[in-house]
Amino acid sequence: MNLRTFLFLILLLPLIAVADNTATDIEAVGKVIDDFHDAAAHGDKERYLGHLTDDSVYLGTDEWERWPKHPVFDDYVDGRFKDGSGWSYKSVDRSIRLNDRHDVAWFDEVLFSETNGRIRGTGVLTFQSGQWKLEHYAMSFLIFNENWDEVIELTKKTKALKESGRLLEQ
Repeated sequence: MNLRTFLFLILLLPLIAVADNTATDIEAVGKVIDDFHDAAAHGDKERYLGHLTDDSVYLGTDEWERWPKHPVFDDYVDGRFKDGSGWSYKSVDRSIRLNDRHDVAWFDEVLFSETNGRIRGTGVLTFQSGQWKLEHYAMSFLIFNENWDEVIELTKKTKALKESGRLLEQ
């Protein structure tokens, strides 16, 4: 082996190690997100909430649904999981990105639910005390661009009904 090849290999090894660590970390993040969804499908409150940091925030699909983990989301999950079932979303497409230090991960995914169809989930995880935890999670409905005008009109009507008191907020 000549000196040039040797130096090239020495410089290449750290890049290979970083690429391997990235793949391992992305796989670990994906497993946490999958287990988060599985815990919801099985109504496992402890496992589900255990994936969230204490100061995490969950954003639902309605404009008022901004739930800090304690006590609001914790109470909501308690009620929804009371009978041992929750909601079922399966990831059908997911992208995960890590920061340079590999202690923050951002993701977005398309989920499928038998009840609600296709939904988007997005979130941020941080690596804390040897494990990945969700800091922020948000869900939104996927709307085809061809349906925007209808959705906008429906949203305006619903907002007007709520403001007039003819439709009570949840």
